[in-house]
Amino acid sequence: MKKTTLTLLSLLAFAVVGCDQQKQAVEDEKDATKNALDERKDDVDAAAKAATKEADVNAKIEKANIEANRESAKAQLDADKKKADAHAEAEKARIDAEQK
Repeated sequence: MKKTTLTLLSLLAFAVVGCDQQKQAVEDEKDATKNALDERKDDVDAAAKAATKEADVNAKIEKANIEANRESAKAQLDADKKKADAHAEAEKARIDAEQK
């Protein structure tokens, strides 16, 4: 009976130790998964921050291009206006020359 009790106690001890080891393995796996997910979350945050910074730079470039196009168009319109004035003055001078 002593051997049977001792054997049962040994098996029970192994089972308890086995359960604790299994529980610890599950806990370790959970921690590893959480750490991996935290790292992925950090990667996502870093990618979003970089994308936001790039979008801001692109927006500034686009605004600068729009401003440059506006200034170029205004300069062309001013040149066309001076050309029209010069053409009108030349036509007036031609008309005056023909009448004399």
